[in-house]
Amino acid sequence: MARSIETFDFPEGFILSRKYRVIRKVGEGWEGEVYIVEELFTNIERAAKIFFPHRNQNNRTAKFYAKKLHKLRTCSVLVQYLTQERIYYRGHEITYLISEFVEGKTLDSFLETFPGKRMSPFQAVHLLYALARGLEEVHRLKEYHGDLHYENIMVQRYGLAFELKVFDMFRWGSASPENIRDDVCNLIRIFYDCLGGSRFYPRQPEVVKDICCGLKRSLILKKFRNAGELRLYLEKMNWN
Repeated sequence: MARSIETFDFPEGFILSRKYRVIRKVGEGWEGEVYIVEELFTNIERAAKIFFPHRNQNNRTAKFYAKKLHKLRTCSVLVQYLTQERIYYRGHEITYLISEFVEGKTLDSFLETFPGKRMSPFQAVHLLYALARGLEEVHRLKEYHGDLHYENIMVQRYGLAFELKVFDMFRWGSASPENIRDDVCNLIRIFYDCLGGSRFYPRQPEVVKDICCGLKRSLILKKFRNAGELRLYLEKMNWN
């Protein structure tokens, strides 16, 4: 019986399926590892999510993600799924998903560029607005992200507005109102943390506190049941 695989750690130059060359590993988690790869035929960079076989029994996890990403292919905030491939490695059949590669900085790296590693309320509200507007497309299709945090948000451009991509969704079972509400609470938590978290919260203006609701879930969800309601609130809120 083949031994369980806890890590791949494919080196730079490793070839997958005679189609892709590994450039570097960019992430790892409970389900697998994510690499930037180069398509051999075209030299186009892609992202490859490679699943640990014990987290993808009977290919259920990869199939779930592929179908979900296909369903959400019109959502501009999500990284677009392209295809599925398989390789044999250390006695296991391994599945990996190929998606578009997006350039930019993850939100945690992006925050490193700010004085004190935190945003002003004006900047943070615009970030929250971009996230809410993007997730609104997902929630409108009765789906959820399931794992919103700094490392899963890519900032592609920042000027008058943010251009963002979110990736690496998590499977908490079928879509439910509770999953959607979790996304909303996670958006508020990201906003709160971008402003400096608990250390700076007491000194934040009332407009910020009206959004954060002291991070009390019941109060947040009383105002915003989904990302669309949050987006609408931000468009109409009074800075005074």
